[in-house]
Amino acid sequence: MLSFTNVSKTFNRGTPNQRTALDNVSFVIEEGEFVTLIGGNGAGKSTLLNAISGVFLTDSGRISLDSKDITFLPEYKRARNIGRLFQDPMKGTAPNMTIAENLALAYGRATRAPFRIGIGKKLLNTFREKLALLDLGLEDRLKTKMGLLSGGQRQAVTLLMATLCTPTLLMLDEHTAALDPATGEKVLKLTKEIIAQENITTIMITHHMADALEMGNRTMMFNDGKIVLDIKGEERQQLTVEKLNDYFYM
Repeated sequence: MLSFTNVSKTFNRGTPNQRTALDNVSFVIEEGEFVTLIGGNGAGKSTLLNAISGVFLTDSGRISLDSKDITFLPEYKRARNIGRLFQDPMKGTAPNMTIAENLALAYGRATRAPFRIGIGKKLLNTFREKLALLDLGLEDRLKTKMGLLSGGQRQAVTLLMATLCTPTLLMLDEHTAALDPATGEKVLKLTKEIIAQENITTIMITHHMADALEMGNRTMMFNDGKIVLDIKGEERQQLTVEKLNDYFYM
């Protein structure tokens, strides 16, 4: 479903700061797979998500999504099929717009619906129903500006925005790292439920080894822009946090 074939990316080529962030990376993620992605700082994890999103063009290789070559597709066109959450709860939303307006923007982008002034009653009811599933009381705060929400509330709404219309691929870039432990755990629970309910193909970056094994059904480890571990199935089920840490520090 998502295919990388010999993809490479080097930043600051020809300078003292030259860094190879992706080094001839190849893999295939099948439809419905939930991959947890781990690795140290600078290993290439976020660069991988940026390459998929189209933040930059890769130096070489081929990227395909849902059997379509997206290697040279502009970022805004890829966004129609790719949902993404960032570590910063303030990113990815318009703080001066209401919850309803942010949801309407996400809905319009995913469905390619024409821009309209105002939000119809039917769509507002849909937003209320979806927000109620978050169990945060936000279904009664549709007119509240996003900037007034707590970090956890905002990240939960952002998760809803990214999955309002089921994306072909969902990418989670340490989306709970900036939240307190209790709130982060709640957002992770919501994440797991939404992904399972909609069977969304997902890549989630995390630095928590327990989450890397508890969430999803496949774990990949990056180091120096290369995949150094790719594990799933029974082998992954038998893997412990301690053993995964051993791989991490090898």
